[in-house]
Order: sequence, then C-alpha cells, then structure tokens
Amino acid sequence: MADKYKNFDSKKLFDRKDRYSGYKFCPFCSCKLTPGKYDGTVRLACSDTNCDFIFYQNPIPAAGAIVIDKNRILLVQRAHPPKIGYWCIPAGFMEWNEHPVQTAVREVSEETGLDIEIESFFEVYSGKDDPRNNAVLILYLAKNIGGKLKAMDDALDVRFFEFDNIPSNIAFESHIQAISDYRKRYLSE
Repeated sequence: MADKYKNFDSKKLFDRKDRYSGYKFCPFCSCKLTPGKYDGTVRLACSDTNCDFIFYQNPIPAAGAIVIDKNRILLVQRAHPPKIGYWCIPAGFMEWNEHPVQTAVREVSEETGLDIEIESFFEVYSGKDDPRNNAVLILYLAKNIGGKLKAMDDALDVRFFEFDNIPSNIAFESHIQAISDYRKRYLSE
C-alpha cells in the first residue's frame, strides 16, 4: 500500500493550498488570475476587466459521528494519506446533494461497517491541518443500531477505545478537540 501513496507530499500540498490551491487561470474565460484586495482579503480575480470572477477559497464541509458504546469511543485507523496509520473519528467530506446527517451516517457505515442513528448535534470544528484543504467538520452524537464492526474502505482498523486508553496519534486537531470536548461535557464529574 505504501507504494500507492509514494508521491503524496504533505509539504507540497500545504504549499499549494497556501497559494490559492494552485489556481492560476479563470475557470470562465481562461485569463490569468491576479491577486487583489476584495472584501478586505487578498484574493485572486480574473485579469479580464469584462469578467467578474473572484476566487473565494472556501473550506469544504465534512461530517461525522461520535459513536459511544459502554463508555468507549469508536475510532478509525486511516488507510489513506494524509496520516496513514493515525486514528480519527469516523467522518468524511459531504457529497454534492447530501445533508450533513446523511454524510455522517454514510461515512460511519463506509468506514466501520456499523449502522448508526443520529441522536443529536454535537459541535462544529474548523480543520486547517489537512494538506489537501481546509474543512468545516460537523459532528453528531450517534448510537450503533446494527451492522458488524469491521475495517472497511479508508480504514486499516476500527475499534472502540476506553477514554483512558485513546491512541496518542490522533490524525487531526479538530478530532483531538472533539474528543476533549466530549470528555468535558459527558465524562467530567
């Protein structure tokens, strides 16, 4: 599997992300994009005065679920870059016509084999430490209602962890914060 991702370069991707995700030309008229100040922020805009395209580099929405069973949290060990082998809350990017709840249910099923029922909204986080893009992560609290726990696509392993035994290699800051927030809200005395 390592050979498949030998060209994945986090440093190069972070650099590209910091340079407007590599965009150089207008998607409407193909003219060069040039930096300028728009809405108080430096953004790229089309250099053709007849075109009004401005590139707004917005984060990508993602959703997932905190699934708890017997005071243990469900985590997924990542099978793909970035951070292969690191653990995370089951979550992923929203599809075009999906509601965040649908995304959370789908991602948990695709990664863990479990069927879940969303119980409530948990929190929204901003994720900036993925070299591919920035994300807005919407997390829900959910309960397992079926399926069989098994590492599926995007996962090397899936397990429920006691909160005192969570792996130290959690993939993303937003997931670390979410686990900490869950502890404060539900496990503090």
